[in-house]
Amino acid sequence: MANPLPRPLAGVRNAQLPDGRLVDVAFASGVVSAITAAGTAEPHGPTLDLGGRLLLPAPAEPHAHLDKARSFDAVGPKLGDLGSAIDAWRRHASAMSTESIVERARAQALAMLAAGTTAIRSHVDVLEDGGAGLADVTRAARALVQVREELAGLMDIQLVALAGPHCPDHHVEAVLDVGVDLVGGAPHLAPDPAADLTRLLALAERRGIGADLHADENLSGPVTLDAYARAVRDWPAARPRTAGHCVRLGTLEAARRDAIIADVKAADVGIVTLPSTNLYLQGWEHPVSTPRGLAPLRELLDAGVRLGAGADNVRDPFNPVGRGDALETASLLVTAGHLSPEEAYGLVSTGARSVMGLPAAGTAVGAPADFLAIRAVNLVDAIATAPADRIVVHRGRVVAITETHRELPALPGFVPAS
Repeated sequence: MANPLPRPLAGVRNAQLPDGRLVDVAFASGVVSAITAAGTAEPHGPTLDLGGRLLLPAPAEPHAHLDKARSFDAVGPKLGDLGSAIDAWRRHASAMSTESIVERARAQALAMLAAGTTAIRSHVDVLEDGGAGLADVTRAARALVQVREELAGLMDIQLVALAGPHCPDHHVEAVLDVGVDLVGGAPHLAPDPAADLTRLLALAERRGIGADLHADENLSGPVTLDAYARAVRDWPAARPRTAGHCVRLGTLEAARRDAIIADVKAADVGIVTLPSTNLYLQGWEHPVSTPRGLAPLRELLDAGVRLGAGADNVRDPFNPVGRGDALETASLLVTAGHLSPEEAYGLVSTGARSVMGLPAAGTAVGAPADFLAIRAVNLVDAIATAPADRIVVHRGRVVAITETHRELPALPGFVPAS
């Protein structure tokens, strides 16, 4: 039977909102046009009966590495060491074909779509010249541009050029020229962090584009986030400025931490916390009182900083596990980040879209009709159990459906829940 997806809709019926209301939601031109009590809508086209499924704003992934995804088994890195992971990946990347990157990246993006994610921002390495010049340098970028084009209409994909400290500017320019959107890098890993930060931001300014930098992904060592924030404070509001990880911010003494958060807020830098990878990578050298590898989430939220959360690496040298499921990220934010379930889901949905420069999706008239409909009684149940049964809507079209079948033994006096 032919696959009927994507399926355009005029709306959904019998949807349960997190506040318990049962509603019908109408769509027009990919946005929400009306929200009414269930059973009262006048449909003007095909609708989908959700049968009481919980309807949530679709998650977004603000910090992925699709070019690295699902490579762990092939690379076989040493566990729990950022430097070793970087070295192992560099060796492996030298022999990767564009086709192999496309296959892994496509598979990971589609898995994330099935889980509910309708927008991804992925960093992509500016690769080393292995002898073929810019054809080598742009291999990963060309692969992800191809995946973005293949999945256009199913999900939104943004790309960031991840430039190492020894990567020449013309290599970064070449990657941007193939269709990558933003300048990225990891200045805290450079021999001269301040100089690398200045270089990357100057490159972004020359191109008139934004930046999304890995910032201070360590429990100790250099701090670059404050200089980053001050450098972009006068950028035009429309030019994106994002910092991922920010683990070091969580280990600073309170006065300096709060001063940097004030700089971040003043510059409107979006922060992305990445619990799965940073809880895995950070703290191996602390056999007792192991610190959490997280940014200071409560302080950032209380200060009104734009804050999102993502899965980061999935089954690659930097993290051997992870599902790329926003509900897994939300669960980690509750258990390790001490956020409420509502705050945690906000970071992987509305917050993630904010740091990506996307409007908030969900049940508000005029909002993009991007939704996750899931078999759960409420938000806590959804985060706790992450049910596999899901329907995903992007711009008013059904783009993914997952249905499962379960059988349990018959027990006297016990009727399994449907």
